[in-house]
Amino acid sequence: MSEGGDAPRGLLADRAYRALRDRLVTLRIPPGAPIDEDAIGRELQMGRTPVREAIKRLALENLVAVFPRRGTFASEINITDLADISDVRAQLEGHAAYRAAERITEAQRAELAGLLDELELSHGNDEIEMLMDLDATVHRFIYRCAGNPFLEETLGRYLNLSLRIWYLVIDRLPHLFVRVHEHEDVLRAIDAGDAPRAREILTLHIGTFEREIRSVL
Repeated sequence: MSEGGDAPRGLLADRAYRALRDRLVTLRIPPGAPIDEDAIGRELQMGRTPVREAIKRLALENLVAVFPRRGTFASEINITDLADISDVRAQLEGHAAYRAAERITEAQRAELAGLLDELELSHGNDEIEMLMDLDATVHRFIYRCAGNPFLEETLGRYLNLSLRIWYLVIDRLPHLFVRVHEHEDVLRAIDAGDAPRAREILTLHIGTFEREIRSVL
């Protein structure tokens, strides 16, 4: 099979990574399920190499487990990890929001305005997957705006682990819509350059979400 025509291998590996990541965090590939590299390659219309590179990256992020002679499987979810994951995120995401308010570029301001429009349009929409996708998009946007690739990479890993736990209990979360729309406040604080306020809002948001998840476990 070809590696996807003229597309560079790195771009193909990134595409494979995003496709697999999204299926893993939303539990479309459930915990413990085997991952067929050949089937994924056929579906994404690429060869084995970029898929294997994506799997290596996902293994480093604890989203998949690779067992010699047995195969590759979606990692199991350990609910007891929630407190430790949230502890790291509360500290680092608050800092990311602070830096985003200091460092946001004009191009990113335009993107921020688009996210505020999406949040506004989602009022009254109770479609869970759409809300969760919007939530993750806002978080990843804030990581990029912080202007620190090491911080962005670290927070991306912890967000992915959090998302898997959220999706495990998502039908029982009592205030999902309210939590997602708290992002309007943090985005406006970032846009206004109010770094302390941005940090405070996002730190509180993560703490509240953790308590609500814990309440339904």
